[in-house]
Amino acid sequence: VQLVESGGGLVQPGGSLRLSCAASRFTFSSYAMSWYRQAPGRERELVACISNAGDFIYYADSVKGRFTISRDNGKNTVYLQMNSLKPEDTAVYYCNAASAFASRRAAFTSWGQGTQVTVSS
Repeated sequence: VQLVESGGGLVQPGGSLRLSCAASRFTFSSYAMSWYRQAPGRERELVACISNAGDFIYYADSVKGRFTISRDNGKNTVYLQMNSLKPEDTAVYYCNAASAFASRRAAFTSWGQGTQVTVSS
């Protein structure tokens, strides 16, 4: 399994970022895919999940209405569009296959390096 996240950065409150996760070495189109985040001193949390065909989507209450998850099975890539960012969104963001749709548990124990998102004025 290989997962490579990108697109993070420093943004002001109210700003936007688009994260990408390029996946390889597994059958991407067979898995629901999730975005997770981990803030300092906190456990990793599930942010959003998209079914393998893209027809079912889950969002954590904290990001509902602001974040949009999408995927391109032809490119083995999952995206997270983040709008109206808040300081509390500051975290390292990771992607992984989901063990089941909207499950907090990832399918694989291997993780990418993540991408840092910092929301600050």
